[in-house]
Amino acid sequence: MKATMLYGPNDVRFEECPEPKIMKATDAIIEVVAACVCGSDLWPYRGIQKITEPMPMGHEYCGIVKEIGADVKNIQVGQFVIGSFFASDNTCFVCEHGYQSACEQTEFVGGAQAPLLRVPLADGTLVATPAVPEAEMIPDLLAASDVLGTGWYAAVAANVQPNSTVVVVGDGAVGLLGILSAKQMGATKIIAMSRHEARQKLAVEFGATDIVTERGDEGVKRILELTNGHGADSVLECVGTQESMMQAIHAARQSGYVGYVGVPHGVDLNGEELFFEHVHLHGGPAPVRQFLPELIDLIWNKKIQPGKVFDLTLPLERVAEAYQVMDERRAIKVLLQP
Repeated sequence: MKATMLYGPNDVRFEECPEPKIMKATDAIIEVVAACVCGSDLWPYRGIQKITEPMPMGHEYCGIVKEIGADVKNIQVGQFVIGSFFASDNTCFVCEHGYQSACEQTEFVGGAQAPLLRVPLADGTLVATPAVPEAEMIPDLLAASDVLGTGWYAAVAANVQPNSTVVVVGDGAVGLLGILSAKQMGATKIIAMSRHEARQKLAVEFGATDIVTERGDEGVKRILELTNGHGADSVLECVGTQESMMQAIHAARQSGYVGYVGVPHGVDLNGEELFFEHVHLHGGPAPVRQFLPELIDLIWNKKIQPGKVFDLTLPLERVAEAYQVMDERRAIKVLLQP
């Protein structure tokens, strides 16, 4: 089969690769129905995250179970499933506390930008939908595998409460779905920080009440103006840069919460400065598996449509173009169809 490999900066190739096989009795092989390019995929694509050898790409996926290992009990061949980018047993001490992305047996699930994918720890990682979905629901379910789950976790980590004020730093797919998540959790004032008209429009559709275009200190000043000088109850940091993290911390009120899910690149926190901010910081790799049952239920019952973040669909063979388009910010998120 052909699959996506990254050889170095700006060097994505769709080339012949071995088909994945069952390697452990707890594995499953799924036929990928839809995959996509993640904002975090752009870090190695741009050369910011170094790689030393060709790397299989893609960690967002949904599809049909094709084969299962001998020890897989909960997942059946023929089911439509969604999984997280971290495999988890969903039974260990860490998983029981809701942090499946740090499971004691965790493995990163990579190589999803391909027709077939091996998923380790299938019983704990994969969640089946009630039935095989209609085609129009596929983008929504695909979003649940990462960007919706990550945006949701950002809101949970930031302690979003009913009638609260929320700021979302970042207008990529995760930030936009953080807005949707905050809206679902009952926030009444949701401020989106965005400079891009198309993304602003979707932010408002998802529940944003205000748009702030300024960044850095000017962005914080504008947030304070919109919150009577206090700052936000909850701030979702969905970028991962020094500027975005400090903007998030300074935009929170005293005793406010910052949920950070942007993969950090060059973030360095000053302990003394943080000490006097009086904010709660929580985040990390999203434990998407914790939220999948609830998110699938919301999607299945048509209460949310997170798949609207996909504003371009391409065949998988044009994956190199998908990376280029996202790198140049000509699309929010590209859906790939094998």
